[in-house]
Amino acid sequence: MSKGPQKEGIDAEVSFRERVEFAVVWLAVHGMRLLPRGSARAVGAGIAAIAYHALGRLRGVGVRNLKLAFPEMPEGERERILRSLYRRLGWLLAEFCLMPGYTQKSASRFIRYEGLENYVAARERGKGVLVLTGHLGAWELSSFYHSLMGMPMGMVIRRLDNPLVDEFVNRIRCLHGNRVIHKDDFARGLIASMRAGETVGILMDTNMTPPQGVFVPFFGVPACTASGMARIAGKTGAAVVPGFLLWEESDQKYVLRFGRELEVRHTGDSETDAVTNTAAFTAAIEATIRQYPDQWLWMHRRWKTRPPGEEGIY
Repeated sequence: MSKGPQKEGIDAEVSFRERVEFAVVWLAVHGMRLLPRGSARAVGAGIAAIAYHALGRLRGVGVRNLKLAFPEMPEGERERILRSLYRRLGWLLAEFCLMPGYTQKSASRFIRYEGLENYVAARERGKGVLVLTGHLGAWELSSFYHSLMGMPMGMVIRRLDNPLVDEFVNRIRCLHGNRVIHKDDFARGLIASMRAGETVGILMDTNMTPPQGVFVPFFGVPACTASGMARIAGKTGAAVVPGFLLWEESDQKYVLRFGRELEVRHTGDSETDAVTNTAAFTAAIEATIRQYPDQWLWMHRRWKTRPPGEEGIY
């Protein structure tokens, strides 16, 4: 279907409020693009600082999550982590706005690879690559940079509530060959991508509900976690490779780090394997968060879904 009819369909469905929201987003993004990168990041950090103080409910979720994950951590350290996280989210906002203007040369001044050979080796197996990632570091910039460097990938994305904003954001994400796989077409799209030997990144650190999610430990607390990656890897033989774009203070750069391919267990019991492998993938995410605790999205209600009979956390 051409973009024209599709956009007409979208325009026919959106409300006045959604049009206003889109106009605000469009103006904010294009306004940020007028600034030098350093100034844009400073503005983003300022917006994030305001959000930190103004959005008390979200901040409360962050505090609650940090208490769950690090019960022995002093309160002052939790506050420091949250403040630092908000600043990094402000930086990510700026980076997203500036992404359309980035080139290989300009982006490589502040982003570098580490462990790229792990990704390349997994890709050369020819059965597809599932990049295990999460809302850690500069996740929006990671797949964009990978595509900018000539390695486009698919991304499993939840549709945004505003269709105009959704289309606008996805257009930026896909400027250099990336493509979006929406969660409502998750299984079919992933299987087709793996059979074609392609790469797909999956943010596997959000709260789910059964039957799509299974309970596995996350910081020692059962968390309902998407099992789709484990099931697809088991079905297709695709490689699972951890990949995170993290800010390194020592370098004053982002590092897109690919870990070694994770083992995918095959016992013949598909349900047991799904839970076992989902737990292993979640453990890999947790290990990276423990290394970079001020770069994970603590404001997400990760433990919202509880096992039957257990009281709610939030």
